[in-house]
Amino acid sequence: MIQYSGSAMEGHHVKLLLAFLSLGSVVVFSATDPNDLDILNQFRKGLENPELLEWPENGDDPCGNPRWNHVFCSGNRVNQIQVQNLGLKGPLPQNFNKLSMLTNLGLQRNQFSGPLPSFSGLSSLRWAYLDFNNFSSIPADFFVGLDALEVLALDGNNLNFTTGWMFPHELANSAQILNITCVRCNLVGPLPDFLGSLSSLSVLLLSGNSLSGEIPASFNGTVLKMLWLNDQIGGGMTGPIDVLTTMESLTELWLHGNQFTGTIPDSIGKLTSLKNLNLNTNKLVGLIPDSLANMELDNLDLSNNHLMGPIPKFKATNVTYNSNSFCQSTPGLLCSPEVMALIDFLGGLDYPSRLVSQWSGNDFCQGPWFGLSCIDGKVSIINLPKLNLNGTLSPSVAKLDSLRQIRLQDNDLGGPVPENWTSLRSLTLLDLSGNNIAPPLPSFASSVKVVTEGNALLSGNSSATTPSTGNRPSSGGSGSPPTGSHSSTNGTSVQPNNQAKGSKRSSLVPIVAPVASVAVAAALLIIPLSIYCCKKSRNTLQAPSSLVIHPRDPSDSDNMVKIAVANNTNGSNSTVTGSRSGSIISSGMGESHVIEAGNLVISVQVLQNATKNFASENELGRGGFGVVYKGELDDGTKLAVKRMEAGVISNKALDEFQAEIAVLSKVRHRHLVSLLGYSIEGNERILVYEYMPQGALSKHLFHWKTFKLEPLSWKRRLNIALDVARGMEYLHSLAHQSFIHRDLKSSNILLGDDFRAKVSDFGLVKLAPDGEKSVVTRLAGTFGYLAPEYAVTGKITTKADVFSFGVVLMELLTGMMALDEDRPEETQYLAAWFWHIKSDEKKLMAAIDPSLDIKEETFGSIYTIAELAGHCTGREPSQRPDMGHAVNVLAPLVEKWKPLDDDTEEYSGIDYSLPLTQMVKGWQEAEGKDSSYMDLQDSKGSIPARPTGFADSFTSADGR
Repeated sequence: MIQYSGSAMEGHHVKLLLAFLSLGSVVVFSATDPNDLDILNQFRKGLENPELLEWPENGDDPCGNPRWNHVFCSGNRVNQIQVQNLGLKGPLPQNFNKLSMLTNLGLQRNQFSGPLPSFSGLSSLRWAYLDFNNFSSIPADFFVGLDALEVLALDGNNLNFTTGWMFPHELANSAQILNITCVRCNLVGPLPDFLGSLSSLSVLLLSGNSLSGEIPASFNGTVLKMLWLNDQIGGGMTGPIDVLTTMESLTELWLHGNQFTGTIPDSIGKLTSLKNLNLNTNKLVGLIPDSLANMELDNLDLSNNHLMGPIPKFKATNVTYNSNSFCQSTPGLLCSPEVMALIDFLGGLDYPSRLVSQWSGNDFCQGPWFGLSCIDGKVSIINLPKLNLNGTLSPSVAKLDSLRQIRLQDNDLGGPVPENWTSLRSLTLLDLSGNNIAPPLPSFASSVKVVTEGNALLSGNSSATTPSTGNRPSSGGSGSPPTGSHSSTNGTSVQPNNQAKGSKRSSLVPIVAPVASVAVAAALLIIPLSIYCCKKSRNTLQAPSSLVIHPRDPSDSDNMVKIAVANNTNGSNSTVTGSRSGSIISSGMGESHVIEAGNLVISVQVLQNATKNFASENELGRGGFGVVYKGELDDGTKLAVKRMEAGVISNKALDEFQAEIAVLSKVRHRHLVSLLGYSIEGNERILVYEYMPQGALSKHLFHWKTFKLEPLSWKRRLNIALDVARGMEYLHSLAHQSFIHRDLKSSNILLGDDFRAKVSDFGLVKLAPDGEKSVVTRLAGTFGYLAPEYAVTGKITTKADVFSFGVVLMELLTGMMALDEDRPEETQYLAAWFWHIKSDEKKLMAAIDPSLDIKEETFGSIYTIAELAGHCTGREPSQRPDMGHAVNVLAPLVEKWKPLDDDTEEYSGIDYSLPLTQMVKGWQEAEGKDSSYMDLQDSKGSIPARPTGFADSFTSADGR
């Protein structure tokens, strides 16, 4: 938390406040304006502790004599309210802006809550101190007409906590504004350009938000004195910091806790007024400029970057520079000339992050200097092919006089080859093929093999190149086919699919199996897959937005069907008879919903019997759809029966009913709850699922004491997380169509007797668009789990489910619900609060569910899950991984299967070294079995076809 105590900012606020109060207020004896009095009375009535104001009980003249405490007037109009630090609790009146003559508002450091009212039209308001309260939201028109505003303080208010917010363009009309402070006020997205155009702005403090993007170019030359952009959540701000060196009025610049890149510009020395500079924890690279070392700063922090070269002797009073890539540990000691040449080489390549992170220290022949080889303490080879390097080649390489080979092929290097490289006396190979090198090419000695094929600009300048075996594209690798077609293994060309400009396109790469067995295995996989794809091809041609399954052919005379319902406990089957005719769900609102009847229809009478006529004692839960009952068939098979209540049968409810049937009839997976059937008779709309005896995950996380359950162990929580991840991965990318769940939450994750998890409730599922495109849909789901972009724009991709999964991980870690208004304000929204504490080891461990028995060996997995939860809830969809990554992270954390040491009695005595036929024969003789079928070999030595029922299926359609 940022403290203002003792800072320049605190003093600035106090001076302003004293100045305001010294202006005085004109006290007259006329009655206060009735509208102003009404607002003040509303203000008092809304407070939980109005006695702290000490306003007279029956007072009706705040501007009279005596004047009300904390209220100042001009004539009969209220122009100031100063109630700072009183501990007031409650909301502000939503018509607060009727105090139209208000010039100064001091509400800071109280406990005001609820939404901020609009300040629209307060054209006289100059000072608005609203900081360090608990306001929950800010209206879109808040800044309209605040043309006289000079100071705005909103610090410490978690505004619009589910979606975040940003200053609207109307603030640009406040041309006289001096101070904007919005520390930890939930700002999101890039900084607006207009902030750099506010010609009077001298203080801009925006720490601890979720800002992203670069510092706008409009900040060039501004008169800002204090700029805080530090500790941004969710990745932080990016790009270079060059524009800041033009802001010569700066006295304090805090940029720590972001992802700013590039070098520290030498022009930073122009900031002669600067006293405090914090660049800690960014991605800054290169040498520390002398101009920075010579600045007489009070405080300078350069820690946790990728700065290189020597540590200079600083003139700053307090300096920290830990965790960089310096060549020496003592200030003032120089690097070796070779190290400086290599750093300059990296500079020409724009300091690629992979090399910067590994090229540290002063001995390139020791440690992780990737891509370098040494002989006798000298660099002999630079080997950096296919690393997507860009930039230009540095003349400093010529100082590495022991170089024998330079291999930089298949990158994106440009510019000419430095002329002085020809002075490398030991050089025998220079491979620059597959780049964008520009002429002229220097003339190397005949002992140097220079390879430059695949450089389009050098195509007419090949005198110093080796003979080329064929043309290469300028940016492609060796043997790449020409742009516009893909080479196939038989020499024909395969035309690429038409795609939008800029979209990603996968390449068709021929794969050669190294051994015959691999080819055979591939063929065995390809044949059944080809047959399966052919059978499915007609189904995949439907419109991607459609979830309607057409009814069966009405000429089908078989209108009765036997439904096999799997018994969860013993694997037996129950037979239920139902109608097979097509069903039309009518909403009674002029719209019909068509659903395939198929073999899923179950009669209402069967379900009435199974649930004892939907008896209340069989209720498992209630939701927006209706009531879920436990059911049991005559043979003991248990069911979960979801019955839509008559009062909620609307188009929306019928859409969800239809979607569940449509989706669950297409997807089957061991971690998705199976739909066993449904019923449509009269007003009845019923869905039948497999029964999950342990109920919802939410019951075991949040209500285990109420239900007298054992709290979930950490091992079980990890298994549950992996089960859910696998189910969602299948839904997103492994089914023959890709679906978005839209309502993943702990109450929609059900547990079996073995506490293995399955995802349920598919009423809000949408077909996912191709690639990374989003689909626009109505807002649906549950607050607390909604991804920000979906809540704000209605646009959704599978990454919205990833966000929800991240929140579920947070619940598994903390035992706290995603959204709980009974918790303190700062922790009500779990995702936002968790983001603040996840990187702090002490705070994270304090947040772990106290019901967990945490052992030292589990700390690592807890940190891993916390990190995964943070990645999954990234502010932008592009910052979140896919569910496949989540599976890959979770799988190694779950205990692996290990074979038992002792053979079970059933299989003991079998000699597994014998051929299969001899083992079977021995088993037959021991068991006294009929050998008519088990004599496996016929006269030709082949194995006859197995009889029906003999191990009929080893895998299901989803690969289980």
